[in-house]
Amino acid sequence: MIAERRVTIRNEKGLHVRPAAAFAQAAGKFSSRISVCKDSRIVNGKSSIELLMLAAEPGASLMIRAEGDDAETAAASLAKFVEDHFGMGDE
Repeated sequence: MIAERRVTIRNEKGLHVRPAAAFAQAAGKFSSRISVCKDSRIVNGKSSIELLMLAAEPGASLMIRAEGDDAETAAASLAKFVEDHFGMGDE
């Protein structure tokens, strides 16, 4: 199964070290393969280092793609996580 969600980075500082680490940790809880795409760059959503390479500033649009048995749950959960400022308030 494949599921995708488009999200917008809403937190004030963009996808910096702490949110990237939090996203990778949240993504690691799913068995599905998680990819995140910004423009034409696609990275492993379970790797905080790769997520940082997206250089996603506030307002950036990302596509979260999950592939696997829990893809729908993973994509929905991770999209909500991004919309909720990576669980960090408006950092």
